[in-house]
Amino acid sequence: MPTIPPTPAPSAPQRVVSLLPAATELVAALGAASRLVGITHECDAPAAVLDRPRVTTTAVDPTADAGVVDAQVRALVASGAPTFTLLGDRIAALAPDLILTQALCDVCAISADDVRAVAARLTPAPLVLELTGTTIDGMLDDVRRVAAALGDRAEGDRVVSALEARMLAVHDRLAAARAPRPAVAVIEWSDPLFAAGHWVPDMVRRAGGRDVLAEPGTHSDVVAPERIEASAPDVILIAPCGYDLARTADVARALVDSAPAWLAGREVWAIDANGLVSRPGPRLIDGIETLAAILHPTLFPPPPATHAVRVTAVAAGWISAPSRS
Repeated sequence: MPTIPPTPAPSAPQRVVSLLPAATELVAALGAASRLVGITHECDAPAAVLDRPRVTTTAVDPTADAGVVDAQVRALVASGAPTFTLLGDRIAALAPDLILTQALCDVCAISADDVRAVAARLTPAPLVLELTGTTIDGMLDDVRRVAAALGDRAEGDRVVSALEARMLAVHDRLAAARAPRPAVAVIEWSDPLFAAGHWVPDMVRRAGGRDVLAEPGTHSDVVAPERIEASAPDVILIAPCGYDLARTADVARALVDSAPAWLAGREVWAIDANGLVSRPGPRLIDGIETLAAILHPTLFPPPPATHAVRVTAVAAGWISAPSRS
């Protein structure tokens, strides 16, 4: 017999607007996709919600080259104009009782202040819940908070437990092998070069690596090529924010072809950043499993071809003789 999802409490929100792709995926992971009535222009998963009305737009051309996108964003910020715009009338027509947004970055998503201003004009005013996680544990806390807002704490606990079990499985295999930790640099943008922050260094650590450019919970920031080279990474992961694997692979190959010193002699991989790295939701665990497969190929099966592609291969000294100390 098919599993029938529990009926939410009458007081639980029934009409949810998500203003963050990660929030859209999180609601779906909690079994509440049917309650999503509005999503962002960026939302592309899961397939079951893609027919929902889009309630945001952007003044940035996401198809442009990295340097052009960076220039557009900087110009908008300098002028005081938003990079993303809420379609307030459309949101009002959807009559949400819960709006999910974020308080992490006004450049990467809708400003929380703008969301609250729109919500305050609605009658009745919906609950506004901000996703605030900047680490893996913070993301798991957001899962619980959203589940509580949806009136189903038990489902939140179940989802978190399942995600934690998958991370524990990676940890246990690494610990049993006493696997060494290769030095890893994660590049979040190519022009200018950005080192990935927030939850990404945490992902690297949980996958059995050592991030040499950033600490968990810190903001992503511009990084000089000389610093990348001096950090001597064994593996460089190219993961431009919001890029899928095909586009990331193109960027990674172009970087390699330009032969910068910071890439010379290093293992370079392109990652599906959009699906596995950029969004603070449940798919970050898929990202950890993918990174573990890249960093420790003798311990894990190869990563799915839809998740990552190796751009250059070098003699991986860190996997030839695992530490037994």
